[in-house]
Amino acid sequence: MKVLKIFTTAFIFYSLILIGPGTVFAAYPDKPVRVIVPFPPGGATDIVGREISEKLSQAFKQTFIVENKPGASGNIGMEMAARAPADGYTLVIGAPQTLTINPQLMKMSFDPQKELAPIVVIASVPNVLVVNPKLPVNSVKDLIALAKKRPGKLSYGSSSIGGTPHLSAEMFKAMTGTYILHIPYRGSSPALTDLIGGHIDFMFDNLPAALPFIQSGALKALAVTTLKRSPSLPNTPTMVEAGVPDFDSQGWFSLLAPAATPTEVLEKINIEVNKILLTDDFKAKLAKVGANPIGGSRSEFQNRIQMETKRWGAVIKSADIKAE
Repeated sequence: MKVLKIFTTAFIFYSLILIGPGTVFAAYPDKPVRVIVPFPPGGATDIVGREISEKLSQAFKQTFIVENKPGASGNIGMEMAARAPADGYTLVIGAPQTLTINPQLMKMSFDPQKELAPIVVIASVPNVLVVNPKLPVNSVKDLIALAKKRPGKLSYGSSSIGGTPHLSAEMFKAMTGTYILHIPYRGSSPALTDLIGGHIDFMFDNLPAALPFIQSGALKALAVTTLKRSPSLPNTPTMVEAGVPDFDSQGWFSLLAPAATPTEVLEKINIEVNKILLTDDFKAKLAKVGANPIGGSRSEFQNRIQMETKRWGAVIKSADIKAE
């Protein structure tokens, strides 16, 4: 029996060598793939995650199932992905917050930069400064003046602690010398709902989540946070144009897998996503929600993580941001 077991193991090993790794992974995926979104439904991460999952389902002719696993500023879903089997059947949607900001703000039980393998950056989005239409301001300068007139009386909401919308607001406070109360929420949807209801005065949010409310008139956009105007809001100035020099902030969304996932699987997904990003259909879907396709190689994604870790670390230090 022992000899038979050894023979069988050896046979399988040499068979894999003979057929080659490309053949082993050629059938991937041959069962449904789970795509974890570490934030609640309705936010920009969820929107982009569902769009790319739908396209991957079509491309691979296999179901890519989105599962929202929110909590702890995205850490719960990210750790769940990091602890999943490294077989390519669990992916996760990453963002600056979960990959580059949280590790610098919080004590974490895992290291997302070591325990997750980068696959590809899907898209980037501006953050947008939106206010309740009843707030007596029509520009960023008006908002700054009102905040200075009423120190500690105005409040802003954020979709979570440590996200680029939160850090954008803290940058705004530091750069304008204003004192404004922070009200953190568990996701964009409840924060936007309270903003529309007048329970908070303004917020920065990823454009895909806020855009429908801007278009309907439920919210007023004062500025976008990127250095260039957004094609989705061509008449809305940048923060620099609105009078806040050097203000630049954006969100982005990406795909990752458990760190030990076979390179062949990671590359296969990377290639397919890059193909999807070149299609007019997907470009139109992204443009509709104010997002821009990125793509690129896995190494380019890794470089982005390293650069943004340094960038947001400097912002956290200069603005003295703490995990609340």
